[in-house]
Amino acid sequence: MQESSKKEAKLIGIAMIAGLAIGLGLYFSGSAHYVAYIKPLADIFIRLLKMVIVPLVFSSIFMSMINLGTPEALGAMGRKAVGYYFITTVIAVLIGLIFVNIIQPGVGADLGSAGLQNLDSSMAQRVSEQKGLFQTIIGVLVDAIPTNPVGALANSNVLQIILFSIFFGIVALYYPKRSSAIVEGMRSLEHMSLTLTHWVMKLAPIGIFVLMVDVMSRSGFDAIISLSKYIFAVVIGLTCHAIFLMVIACVRSKKSPMFILKGLATPLITAFSTSSSAATLPLTMAAVEDNLGVSKDTAKFVLPLGATINMDGTALYESVAAIFIAQAYGIDLSIGQQVIIFMTASLAAIGAAAIPGAGLITMSIVLGAVGLPLEGIGLILAVDRFLDMFRTTVNVFGDCVGTIVVDSMMSGQTFKKVESDET
Repeated sequence: MQESSKKEAKLIGIAMIAGLAIGLGLYFSGSAHYVAYIKPLADIFIRLLKMVIVPLVFSSIFMSMINLGTPEALGAMGRKAVGYYFITTVIAVLIGLIFVNIIQPGVGADLGSAGLQNLDSSMAQRVSEQKGLFQTIIGVLVDAIPTNPVGALANSNVLQIILFSIFFGIVALYYPKRSSAIVEGMRSLEHMSLTLTHWVMKLAPIGIFVLMVDVMSRSGFDAIISLSKYIFAVVIGLTCHAIFLMVIACVRSKKSPMFILKGLATPLITAFSTSSSAATLPLTMAAVEDNLGVSKDTAKFVLPLGATINMDGTALYESVAAIFIAQAYGIDLSIGQQVIIFMTASLAAIGAAAIPGAGLITMSIVLGAVGLPLEGIGLILAVDRFLDMFRTTVNVFGDCVGTIVVDSMMSGQTFKKVESDET
């Protein structure tokens, strides 16, 4: 599986570079109109992505709740862990939104209006809505509650689907016998959705190549300049959030930043190099137990839970990317629409860990929530693998800090062993 992942990443990288070069060639030669002959391939890829979003989100979020194990997992330790993870994810998204609105990496990138032409009528209406209608914070919160879950699924209302999946999963967790048939059905749906997603991702090199050619043939070096500003916005946002997490870790553990970094060096370096929270989990558990003195029971519960629902780096990345794409297409998002991005990115992070190619799929979810053109992900994916290393590292660091916080709340003796070793 790892070899297959490396091969796919290599093919995507080649497709991105080839699309970049050919797109620039068409731009400078004035031959951008030739892209129309291959553009349907990108449209097919985008439609396939849209096809898997609803069943994948519904089943993944539901199974994330079921994977908590028992209602007792929602008890004292569970409430503290889930509460901490959700709060830090919300803060991560907020940091991302602040920096992308300050830096405005997409402003001035002339990507044209082609993306808007591909929006369906309902999405176009949502994008062009005037500020001050239902796009208020209260309106967004009320609209997030589905009056008809089936209608939410049929209309691809992602935020409503996420909330319903969470509620539905929690109820199933409390009534395991009566919900066993539903759980097995959802487990099968998740497996089938993930398999289908994996098959769709096989077409990613073709789709990304065409999307890159399309964007670069119309934008030239303007897109590259904006992309460098986008990278800066993501990295500076992730860095600030990592500093925020470090402050929490130092306060709760009463240790220095260097002590914590030294103790977590192995899992953080592994996360950066592999871009996989799951692959890093055994090393992460060993590091927090042996080097930071976190109790084994806390580590065994909080870290796997964090690998499932805690994706600070990914959530921050998605919020920055969504606003960047809106800016690049010249779409002025209202405060209400940014609140939708804020809520969707925060909640979508719950199921992100179970999704192969999480950056691409969750990006589609966030963009779809406010009706932004999915074609913009072609430019984002040009540097997705590079940024994935940074956001995965922040994800794993957030999991580690979560164990420190929860363990210190559960027991005042958490760091006694480590202190005696130091002295």
